[in-house]
Amino acid sequence: MIKYSISILLILILLCQVSFGQSRKTLERKRKKLIEDISLTSKLLDKTKKNKDVAYDRYVTLQAQIKSREELISTIKEEINHTDQTIARTSEVVYSLKEDIKRLKKDYAEMVRKAYRHKVNNTTLLFIFSATSFNQAISRWLYIRQYDKYRKKQAKLILDTQEILSAKIYTLETRQAKRTSLLEDEEKQYKKLNTELDERNKSLKALRKDEKRLKRELRSQEKKHRKLNDAIEDVIRSEVAIKKRRARNSSSLTSTPSSKASVKLTGDFKSNRGRLPWPVRKGFISKRFGKQAHPTLRKIEIKNNGVDILTDPHADVFAVFDGKVVGTQFIPGYNNMLIIQHGNYYTVYSNLDEVLVKRGDTIKKDERIGKVSVDQKTGKSEVHFEVWHDKVRLNPADWVVRK
Repeated sequence: MIKYSISILLILILLCQVSFGQSRKTLERKRKKLIEDISLTSKLLDKTKKNKDVAYDRYVTLQAQIKSREELISTIKEEINHTDQTIARTSEVVYSLKEDIKRLKKDYAEMVRKAYRHKVNNTTLLFIFSATSFNQAISRWLYIRQYDKYRKKQAKLILDTQEILSAKIYTLETRQAKRTSLLEDEEKQYKKLNTELDERNKSLKALRKDEKRLKRELRSQEKKHRKLNDAIEDVIRSEVAIKKRRARNSSSLTSTPSSKASVKLTGDFKSNRGRLPWPVRKGFISKRFGKQAHPTLRKIEIKNNGVDILTDPHADVFAVFDGKVVGTQFIPGYNNMLIIQHGNYYTVYSNLDEVLVKRGDTIKKDERIGKVSVDQKTGKSEVHFEVWHDKVRLNPADWVVRK
């Protein structure tokens, strides 16, 4: 019965280790990614600390850092809660194992005492020789052998259970140390967050005193944004018109190879929604898609046709899917812009310092297509990324894999 209960306990231990191990790894990966994002913004903030000309960019970067910091604290809290649950479960297992070892040792001691008494009194031999027949003597001898084997198994079970107990005690101590470390990290992050919140509030006050300049800069940025959008629309409009002409020409023929190829490509791209790789290996979304309130100017909305991803200076840019380059152009304010067609879908990469492909090139997923430029004033390195379905703008965050 004891052996059966220990087997059940071991199965439960293994199941808990698998489920808790997966959850712990997920939280650890998330925490590491957030620390990486904060490291990126911290470097940028250090570079622009004494530069008054980039107060707005510094404020936006600080906002991004605060958001990441708050998410990091939330993740640490989750890890602490998860660790507490693991400690509680491990403590229960340790207690159960200790109780089982006590029972096993008690039973084993009783068996040893009985065996010793039989040996001293020669009752084992008397038990065999007092048999009324030869067959009964053999049966009694086999019984004594089985009893002896069972006693040895019990001894081994005690040793095995003690080994498991030692391993669980070590795990428990490790988890307790991890919990202490996480609590210390949480306290540090709260202190840094409070410092950043104070700095953000001071920056906001200073920026609101300079609203005229900010509005001028916003109008200038909107002009640059319109030029980028016009350039993208021109390329896509042209490609859509070409496809329509090909479709009309092919419809008058018996076969329609162009149409079939286009459908296949569109399906491939569409089926990868939410699973596409990011255009840069490291980084996070610093400006999201769509209409949103201006970070500092009251009652003013700004619009973003894609997402801006903050990354390392001169980071490599990669194609997110197989396709064909249908446009490259230099846009003031957005540097080099590149458009790749994927059937009826298009991906746009702008703010590139260097473009490594040309119009008409066939591109493979994860192929290096350029490098992100670095803003000379702010030291910021952001790639502007857009996704279109024919003439409709889509939220790129819905298409790339979540980090």
